[in-house]
Amino acid sequence: MKRKYLSMAVGCALLAPAAFVQAQEQQHPAGHQQATQLDEVTVTARRRTESIQDVPVAVSAFGEEQIKDLQASTVEGLQGAVPNMNIAQGRGSANSVNVFIRGIGQPDALQTFDPGVGMYVDDVYYSRINGALFSLFDIQQLEVLRGPQGTLYGKNSTGGAIKLTTKNPFDNEGGAVEVTAGDYGRLEGRFYVSGKLSDTFAASVAGAKITNDGYVRDADTGKHYNDDDTEALRVKLAFNPADNFRATLSLDTTKQDAALTLGRPMANLERTDVVLGKVVLKPGETGKWDRRVRTSFKDGQGQYLKHSGASLAMDWDIDEQWTLKSISAYRKLKTKSYIDIDASEYELGDVLVALDQNQKSQEFQLHYDNGSNLHLTFGAYYMKENVPSYQEAYASDLFGVLGSQVKFLRTISDDLETTSKAAFAHANWTFAPSWTLAAGVRWTKDTKDYERTTSTFWGAPFTGLNETVPFPATSASWTAMTPSVSLQKAFSDNLMGYVSANRGFKSGGFNGRANSAYEVRTARFNPEFVWTYEAGLKGTSADRRFRGSAAAFYSNYSDFQARVSEISNPGSMIPDFKFPVLNAAKVNIKGIELEGSALLGEATTLSGQLSWLDAKYDRFDDPRHDPAYPGYDPVNVIHDHVPFSPDWTARVALQHVFGLGDNGNLTFGGDVSYRGKTWLSVDNRAVLSQDAYTLVGVYGVWDSPQMAWQVRAGVRNLTDRQYKTEGQEFASIANIQTAYYGLPRNWYVSLRYNF
Repeated sequence: MKRKYLSMAVGCALLAPAAFVQAQEQQHPAGHQQATQLDEVTVTARRRTESIQDVPVAVSAFGEEQIKDLQASTVEGLQGAVPNMNIAQGRGSANSVNVFIRGIGQPDALQTFDPGVGMYVDDVYYSRINGALFSLFDIQQLEVLRGPQGTLYGKNSTGGAIKLTTKNPFDNEGGAVEVTAGDYGRLEGRFYVSGKLSDTFAASVAGAKITNDGYVRDADTGKHYNDDDTEALRVKLAFNPADNFRATLSLDTTKQDAALTLGRPMANLERTDVVLGKVVLKPGETGKWDRRVRTSFKDGQGQYLKHSGASLAMDWDIDEQWTLKSISAYRKLKTKSYIDIDASEYELGDVLVALDQNQKSQEFQLHYDNGSNLHLTFGAYYMKENVPSYQEAYASDLFGVLGSQVKFLRTISDDLETTSKAAFAHANWTFAPSWTLAAGVRWTKDTKDYERTTSTFWGAPFTGLNETVPFPATSASWTAMTPSVSLQKAFSDNLMGYVSANRGFKSGGFNGRANSAYEVRTARFNPEFVWTYEAGLKGTSADRRFRGSAAAFYSNYSDFQARVSEISNPGSMIPDFKFPVLNAAKVNIKGIELEGSALLGEATTLSGQLSWLDAKYDRFDDPRHDPAYPGYDPVNVIHDHVPFSPDWTARVALQHVFGLGDNGNLTFGGDVSYRGKTWLSVDNRAVLSQDAYTLVGVYGVWDSPQMAWQVRAGVRNLTDRQYKTEGQEFASIANIQTAYYGLPRNWYVSLRYNF
C-alpha cells in the first residue's frame, strides 16, 4: 500500500510535461473570474527580486494563501512540501524546531551547537533553534533554499536557509481578523492592520493568540501535555521620505507558556544498583501508542519562552546603478524549560534548561546593476551573541542500593560568547545573449569564548563523590573561505538550465555536556564543511499553464559534528557517563528533486514534489568501535544510516474552485504526502526509527464575492496515521531512548474577515 501511494505521487508529479515545480501555487479567483495561467512567482533568494524560474538555485516559495492550503500554522507545517527537507518540532521542546535539508542539519539541540540550516525573518538571522518554531500569522512569503548558502547571506550555513518575509505596510493596506477553532481545545485568533498615515509613512500591527490543550495526557491525573499557549505581536513602521530612500523599523515579541512536551519511552529504562546490578524500572513500550504519559515533574514545571527583537532595514538608491542596504538588529531570547527526557514517572533524565540569550547584528550590502548584463553584490556582516545558561539534571532513580534510590543532582552554569565576522562578494554577468556566469566568495571568521562550571551532589552513601569541575575560560577561532559559482543557459524564453558548485561552512565549538576533567580537556570540536555540486532545469510552458523544476546534486560533507553517548568504564561500581562530540564522519550525499504545478482547465490546480536522497557515510570515526577503548560498545554503536535522511519523499496536492456566481467561490483541496524510512538518532537505535508512512489532508474554503469573508475547514492526518518525528538518544544513561510523535487526526474551522 505504501508503494502504491508513492507510485500515485510520482505519476501525478509527472503528469504535467513541464511541471516539476514550485509546489503549492493554488489559485483563489474572485467572483466569476477564471484562471488562464499560473501566477508568476518571484523570490529574493539572491537578495534582489527575480522570477523563481530565472534563479540558478533550488528554491521553493510559498505565499500567504499557499501556506493556508498547506494547513500550516507554524513552519513545521512545511514538512512534506519541500523536496528533501525534514522539519519537526524539536525533541522535548514546545518552542524549538529541528531542520535538515539534504541530510544536513543540527543533530543536537544544545545551545553550543550552531544550526545547519539558517533561519531568517526579514533578512535577520536567528542563531538559536529555540524560538524558531515560528507561528505564521503575518507572512508575505516563505522561501526555502536548498544547499550551502553564504556568498549572499549574512550567516554561512551548510544545509540551506529558510527565509520568512513579513508584510510591508505600504503594500498591504487594510487588514484581516481571523478566528480558528478545532479539536484538542484548539482556539486561535489572528489579526493584521496596515495603512498609510501619510504619503511617506505607513504602519502595521499584527498579532496572534494560539492555544490548544495538547494531544497527550497523564493516565492518572488527566493533565494534558504537548499543548500550546502563545502570544505574538509585531509592529512595523515604514518611512519613505524620498524616492531614493526607504526605511522599515520592526518590533516583535513572542511569549509562550506551555506544559511539558512529552515523548514515549521506547526501550527498557534501567537503574544501576550497586548490589543488584541492572534493574528494569519500566519496560520499553511497543505497539500503537495510546498517547498516555507519566512524568516526575510537578504542576508549574513547564516550558516558558519570551523572544523579542527590533530591526531597522534601510535602502538608499545612491544613483541609478548603486544601492546601499543596511540591516541592523537586536534580539533577546529567554527560556526556562523543564524536559523529561526519559518520559516516565522516574527521575532518570529530567532536566531544567534556562537560557538568557541576546544577539546583535549588522549587515551592509552594496548592489550595482548596470541595467543590462551585470549585477554585483558586496557585503559585510557582524554578529555578537551571548548565551549564558543554567541547567539542572535530576537523576535520583538512576542509581540504587538494594532497591533504594540514591539522590543525584547536577548543576551547570555556562556562558558562550560568539563573534562572527564576514565579508562577501557576488557577481552575476550575462556575457552572451543566453549565457550567465555567477560567482562569489565569502570570508568568515567565527570566534567563540566559553566557560562552564558543573557540580554534582550525591546522596548517601556516595556523598564522597560530590565535586565541582570547572571549564576554564577558553577561546577558539575558525576562518574559512567559501566560494560559489554557477553557469546558466537560457535555452529559450521558457526553459533554463544551470550547473553550480557551492561550499558551505559551519564553525566548530565546545561540548556543552563536558562533565569530567578529561571531557573538559577534549571538549573542542572542529568545523564542518560541505561542497555541493548541482545541475538543474527550470521550465514554463508557452501558455503559462505549466511550470516546473528539476535538480540533481552531489554533496561531499566532511567532519560531521556527531554527539554520541557512551559508558567509559562499565565494569565499575559507578559507571562514567560521557557525551563526546566527534568530528566523526565523512558523508556522501546525492539526490534528485522535482517540483511542479499545472493549471488543468480553468479552475483545477495540480502540484507536487518528488525527491530522492542517497546519504551514506564514507567513514565514521568513533572510538567506541575500538576494542581497546574503555567505552567499546560493539552492540549499539551502529552508523549504517544518516539521520533524518529518508530515501524518498513525495507530495501531490489537488485543488478545484467552483464558481458560485453572486455567492462567491467554493474551493476543495487535498494532498497526499509520503516519507520513506527515517532514522531519528546518530547512533542508529532501531526503536528510534520511523518506517515509511503516508499522510492525507483535506480542506474546503468558501470565499464571498468580494473576498471580504472566508470560511475554511480542514482535517489534517485524515487517516490518523501514528508516526515518529524526533528522538532522544541518551542510551548510556538508564538506556534512555525516547520518541516524539506527530499530530493525530485533527480538524479545524476558521472564519476570516478582510477589510
